Amino acid sequence: MSSVLAESKGWLGCAKAVILKKDASSDHTDHSIMRRARRLWLVGIPLTLFFYVVFYCNSAIWESLNINTHPLDNIITGSGFRKLLEERARLAEKLHSGEKMQRLPQCIIIGVRKCGTRALLEFLDLHPTVEIAQEEVHFFDDRDNYGQGLNWYLKKMPMTLSNQYTVEKTPRYFIDPSVPDRIKSLNSSIKLLVILRNPTTRVVSDYTQIYYNKLARNETHEDFERLVLDPFTGEINVHYRAIQISIYHQFFPRWFSTFSKEQIHIVDGDNLIVDPVSEISQIENFLGIENRITYNTLYFNKTRGFYCMRFNKTAEKCLGASKGRKHPDLEPSVIKKMKRFFRPHNERLFRILKRRFNWS
Repeated sequence: MSSVLAESKGWLGCAKAVILKKDASSDHTDHSIMRRARRLWLVGIPLTLFFYVVFYCNSAIWESLNINTHPLDNIITGSGFRKLLEERARLAEKLHSGEKMQRLPQCIIIGVRKCGTRALLEFLDLHPTVEIAQEEVHFFDDRDNYGQGLNWYLKKMPMTLSNQYTVEKTPRYFIDPSVPDRIKSLNSSIKLLVILRNPTTRVVSDYTQIYYNKLARNETHEDFERLVLDPFTGEINVHYRAIQISIYHQFFPRWFSTFSKEQIHIVDGDNLIVDPVSEISQIENFLGIENRITYNTLYFNKTRGFYCMRFNKTAEKCLGASKGRKHPDLEPSVIKKMKRFFRPHNERLFRILKRRFNWS
């Protein structure tokens, strides 16, 4: 009997030892699990926040790039966000460096109407690193076009390589108050070209275009004098749109408050007619591209009376028949009044630009 009791005690002792050992092992396991959970928690929270930020930014980027349903005015345009977009654009350029694709313009001719914008665009197109949009796009100044979004605008651009300049021109951009901010929201570092002519000449050219267009449609046209002169005072009619556009100084403050002056190059439209190579050379320097336009590529056409383009030994091109057409005969006294009217406005412009033009 005593031997049985002794044996039972021995068994109970062994069992107790096993249980204690299991408890100790269990405690160790629990501590290990807790330590592992703590590490996961400490690492997991920062990772979760990181992936959330990445997802949010990429969602914003893709939403902004898919702007066929959202105009640019509805996009976040903070400086940090804009830099993020520009970095992504630069990366895309590198990926497609050897591939032709439609790219947003790096340079826009914003005006001025009837100052030679078409000639300027065509002359620039002679340069091997410049590709131009063939039509006036009117993206930034037309509410309906702008509402169609960036994809619509992009489809209007030519196919280019990554080392080429895409250039578009819409002369109405210069006078529309909503355009500067819209362009800046697209590309804050864009380069802009403004071409100016003697304001009196510009008014006459503006009238001439409308005059011939109405003749072609068999529509009646008003005499120049009735449009330019106020019927009650006999002085210049400041409400005539052609006069308003020629008061250049009133539009520049808006552009200079939105873009740096280093981003805006002023082209002398009168000099472009008589010495186009020198004007194009200044633009080449402004854009940072090689000087390639010479008097081998631009030549004076005696028949047309202005400079035309030469692509090679056999291929030449002049601007359309509407360019360089004769102005209607106008009263010299009216021209004199216009010159006197514009003189103080020109002086204000010269002070703003810190540059003078020969507009006697």
